[in-house]
Amino acid sequence: MHHRRVRFRDIFLCLASTTASMSYAIETKALSFAFGKHTVVNALSLHVPEQSIYGFLGPNGAGKSTSIRLLTGMLLSQQDNIFIHGRSLRQQGPEIFRSIGTLIEQPSLWGHLTARENLRVIATLRGLPASRMDAVLETVGLGAVQHRRVSQYSLGMKQRLGIALALLPDPKLLLLDEPANGLDPSGIIEIRDLLKRLHREEGKTVFVSSHLLAEVEKTCTHIGIIHKGVLRYENTLEQLRRDAEEGGQAIFSIPGAAGLLENLEPGWGGRHLGGDDVLFPITDPGGVARLNEGLVGRGVPVCGIRMQGGLEDWFMRITQNDKTIV
Repeated sequence: MHHRRVRFRDIFLCLASTTASMSYAIETKALSFAFGKHTVVNALSLHVPEQSIYGFLGPNGAGKSTSIRLLTGMLLSQQDNIFIHGRSLRQQGPEIFRSIGTLIEQPSLWGHLTARENLRVIATLRGLPASRMDAVLETVGLGAVQHRRVSQYSLGMKQRLGIALALLPDPKLLLLDEPANGLDPSGIIEIRDLLKRLHREEGKTVFVSSHLLAEVEKTCTHIGIIHKGVLRYENTLEQLRRDAEEGGQAIFSIPGAAGLLENLEPGWGGRHLGGDDVLFPITDPGGVARLNEGLVGRGVPVCGIRMQGGLEDWFMRITQNDKTIV
């Protein structure tokens, strides 16, 4: 009996040490990595919910690509602190990578082959069924040009083919490193729409790194901001917008603004900019909504609201001042 108790305890401790919360597609616990004496990733604790589009945002050189290489096993962490779908990456076999699709920087493609031939080569090398090729080509919008040589593709088409390669094993999780980098506006929109469709229609979790704040805001449901290897912020997009209001300014469009402001009691702090525009300071999250409610409740007709500074200024404060809000 004594040996049975010890054996059960060992198994229990092993499971406890190699599993994380099943509500996360990706979770890291104080993940660090250095090249020599230079720390590139510093105590990174990510929480990527299942079926989310998680934007991993940061300036160039912030540690995004190194983090993704750690998540995909391309770089080996010395600690057991990376969990994919609740299980330790370090203690899983190669089969884990059938549930992960990756695109790291520019896709490796054979230019003299067609899109379909590129897919067939990768499917053969990875032991994947060729029956997936038609589906992924249609998903990324390359079905009509699948027999054209890849050397004739635009950069945006090549990026979509790279995503098609990542989709071949029908993964639950996609890890994409700067997929919109270098694309023209139409190419960026194509990638954005594709990622949102994969999330909406196929229920995939998408982890996408970017240095483009505006694009992350248009695409993602959750955001993590990394700077100098440190996670400075992590939350939902909606909470990010509320947090970014603090310390910003809002311009309210109010017909007849000059006369209406004179009739408000002191303490509102609005400054008439001319015409219908009135500038109000926002001192806390949710301040815009409360200000709008207060004005309308006093009979002030608000026709429009636009933030000044706001998200971009807030992002710059975090990355320039090494400010952490987690």
